[in-house]
Amino acid sequence: MRKIGGGISGAGLGLRYSFVGDAVSDPDKPLWFEIAPENWMGRGGFFRRSLERIRSEREIVCHGLSLSIGSPDPLNMEFLKDLKEFLDYFEISLYSEHISLCSLNGSYIYDLLPLPMTEGMVKHISTRVHRVQEILERPLILENISYYGVPFSTMKEPEFINSILSESGAYLLLDVNNVYVNSLNHNYDPYSFIDELDLSKVAYIHIAGHERFERFIIDTHGAPVKKEVLRLLDYTIAKVGDVPVLLERDNNIPPYRELKEELRIIEGMIHGTRV
Repeated sequence: MRKIGGGISGAGLGLRYSFVGDAVSDPDKPLWFEIAPENWMGRGGFFRRSLERIRSEREIVCHGLSLSIGSPDPLNMEFLKDLKEFLDYFEISLYSEHISLCSLNGSYIYDLLPLPMTEGMVKHISTRVHRVQEILERPLILENISYYGVPFSTMKEPEFINSILSESGAYLLLDVNNVYVNSLNHNYDPYSFIDELDLSKVAYIHIAGHERFERFIIDTHGAPVKKEVLRLLDYTIAKVGDVPVLLERDNNIPPYRELKEELRIIEGMIHGTRV
């Protein structure tokens, strides 16, 4: 892991309920897994035992869905307390979230909404990041999201992301598929976007599939990773160096063996196989 510990390397897989049993029984399971803590914190029985078994053999990273780091609402302290207990119990040192908001006026939206890219928002997020890191006693890693409109912005996205990382001390979860999807929807060069980011702050990378719906490309996480995205990943790895890469699949989830085949391609890229 770059700079912040955690023990992960190579290619990891997002752990989903549909194949957790296969993962438990697989002697050649992926090097590490990522979970959404909100989906596992209240689980008992088979799923709790399965997660304990996997954690005894592999590293696990948590990738949250409801921190809402850009919301004007106060931080959800009850959630952060429960999250801290969960992270401590499973000895999970790496926790990532999104540069977005998903709650407003005390209600959760259950979607990741884009934020105004402004200096004021940089300061707002940075203050909240410091508080979250104090409570969790862990560094916070923030992901660039896909979006279909950007409200009231005065900064370009790379500048906005870099400013948040610089002022808050957070690290970057670089979602390469999101960069590619946004580049098509908003007409910019994804390679130049990667060049403009502070890549020294990249903790790990996300890769996923997308699909076209009429005039938009949608980040569905419901298809194999496209060749164009793999080429952008290849370019990014060449610039960042030895950085862990996580394969996400949330919809139309294929058999576990198919995900492992896709993961082998990514593992090869990390070790220098060109696409």
